[in-house]
Parts: sequence; C-alpha cells; structure tokens
Amino acid sequence: MTTAAQTGTTESKSEKSEKNGRTAQGGATTVSGGSTGPAEPAATRGRTSIADVVVVKIAGMAAREIPGVYDMGGGLSRTIGAVRDRVPGGRPNVGRGVKVEVGERQTAIDLDLVVEYGVPIADLARDVRENVVDAVERISGLEVVEVNITVNDVHLPDAEDPERPAEARVE
Repeated sequence: MTTAAQTGTTESKSEKSEKNGRTAQGGATTVSGGSTGPAEPAATRGRTSIADVVVVKIAGMAAREIPGVYDMGGGLSRTIGAVRDRVPGGRPNVGRGVKVEVGERQTAIDLDLVVEYGVPIADLARDVRENVVDAVERISGLEVVEVNITVNDVHLPDAEDPERPAEARVE
C-alpha cells in the first residue's frame, strides 16, 4: 500500500473538507454538501453556505420578539445604537447584543439582554432561549447547541421616558 507521502501527492485540509461536503471559510458555514452532474437530482446539486451574520440576525430578531425584552447589548453598545437609530437613514442593528460561533453543522449563541422591570428573569430567559433555538434551527438548519443569556440591565418604568414630563416634587 502506498501513501500520499510516498507518491508525492498531497491533499490540503480544505480539499479533504470539500470532498466530505463540508467547509467553513470566511465566516460562512456549509450546511449541506451537494453532488454535481446531470445524473443527480436538482435539489442536491451544489452546496449551501450560511454566513455568521445570518445567524446573528435571526437570533437577534427572535430574542426581541419576546415580551419583556426591552433592548439588547451592553451599555456602550446601547448608547451607540441609540445615536445610530436617531440619525436619518440609519437602520437599527438587530445584531446588537448577539455573538455566535458557527461550526459545520452547529452553532452556539450568546445574548446580552436588558429586561423590563417586573418581568421574571428566569421565565424570560427560558422563553427567549426557546424562541431563538426554534427560529435558528427552523430558518438556518443548523443545530443550536447552547444559548447563553446575560442580563446586563433592568429598564425601570420611569427611566428615560421623554414623553412624560417630570412631576414637581413640591407645590
């Protein structure tokens, strides 16, 4: 039996991965490897790759759908986001407060949340986790191995409410 070293041929790691139908390059992950050729069914010809930013956006949208999530991200991130949201033509960043690690078939997600005052945090975290896992797995086809949630702040009812005038403390 001759080896690749004996014959002088080498095969790179990416070539081996491509033969297996799985690659992870440039922040994109292959979800399904496909075959080529006219004999193969149309649905299996080619590969599907999902960029990390896609998983970030799906998870961010899914987390924000849950009642009780006031905002996402840390203090500085929220401040910059608030300024960005007020700039004409600026779009909200749905990925703020979301970090992901994407592998060949799986992903892990970290979320930074600001919750509404009075909402039970354990129940909220469970609901967010369930919604994020469901959305990411349904839309991307990747298996979510974990969703880690950090609650960075609690939004108080009277905090930062510009429409409500300050009440006089004395008459």
